[in-house]
Amino acid sequence: MAEKKTADKKTENPETGQEQEEKQSYLKDLMAISGHGGLFKFISQARNGIIVESLETGKRMNAFTTMKVSALEDIAIYTEDKEIPLEEVLVSLHKYENAGEAISPKSDPGDLKDYFSAILPEYDRERVYVSDIKKVLTWYNLLLKYDLLKFDEEKPARKPVEKEAPEDKAEAKP
Repeated sequence: MAEKKTADKKTENPETGQEQEEKQSYLKDLMAISGHGGLFKFISQARNGIIVESLETGKRMNAFTTMKVSALEDIAIYTEDKEIPLEEVLVSLHKYENAGEAISPKSDPGDLKDYFSAILPEYDRERVYVSDIKKVLTWYNLLLKYDLLKFDEEKPARKPVEKEAPEDKAEAKP
């Protein structure tokens, strides 16, 4: 798995030169924390980290800046020629399972690899480990359980942000 860095929320349309808003992923506020099982929801910024809430227990904790915290939006899966964002993998999994639950992440490693290759045939078998497949399946099942999967059947075209034209301020004052 790879982590991609996204910083800009606005991009410039090369054709018009106008800024446009990028669609925010529903995975933006969902976090995976190394060393802690499950998923966490971002609650607030803290002085020395962030405050997160466990999806499963509802307990809040401080995720310190020394912890490895990854937003699900920033995670991608290696394929033979590029990286596929986790959201696209979850969409494929959702379609493959007809909106049902995925197989158990505790299944036999060979079965997990076969299952994952049915969902994402071009995944890189050397760089995507069984542990990565287990995480993706665990996350998918958790998101499904808590009804947090929000897929758009058709992504709408990005609309340019219209800048207001400056009005004439040369109005006569009495």
